[in-house]
Amino acid sequence: MRRLPLALAAATLLGGCAALNQVSSDVVAYGAWPAGRTPGSYVFERLPSQQAELTLQQQLEDAARPALAAVGFTPAADPAQAGVSVQVSLRNTRYERLDYGWGPWGGPWGPGWGWPGYYRYPYWASPWGPGWWGPPMSSPWYEREVGVLIRDRNGGQVLYEGHARSDGALSGGTALFGAMFRAALQDFPQGNPTPRRVNVPLDENAAAAAPATPAATAH
Repeated sequence: MRRLPLALAAATLLGGCAALNQVSSDVVAYGAWPAGRTPGSYVFERLPSQQAELTLQQQLEDAARPALAAVGFTPAADPAQAGVSVQVSLRNTRYERLDYGWGPWGGPWGPGWGWPGYYRYPYWASPWGPGWWGPPMSSPWYEREVGVLIRDRNGGQVLYEGHARSDGALSGGTALFGAMFRAALQDFPQGNPTPRRVNVPLDENAAAAAPATPAATAH
């Protein structure tokens, strides 16, 4: 297990997700939004560590803007007059998974003829012919989590906190993280602390959750 270097994490925000049409995230959210208060204007707040990586943080905030607009927030023309501050965060951890060829189809190379610690290639995939045994194949796997924290600019109290987590073979992308931010804000303003699965289209202009389509979902 290892964290992505910050330069690589920034690059993942630029990656595409053209082969997928929605994202499935595990979501929890907590709300203390005053009854009758409209969303109003916001300004992004950055921690010192986020200030040190302005390119990455700017890209992350850009990915969150459509989700904030979908629940009624607008960027403040004058930051000093914003009603709330919004803090967004990203954790993107890369793992290496070993493929031993288990299962009815093995790995992406063919039937499951493997044993723990080794992978047997089918003869048509092996340059050594049938019956060759090799070391297990590794492939990257990513555990992604975005967070949204909304504070009142006057008193400083937290009014909403949302987290969305997903994992899969894709490192990320602006559309993928944007969909995760929409999932984290789906229960605004009340929140819902019960962990649940939320499916959101990758289209950045789509605000509503969509039914799952297993063959085209980023888990």
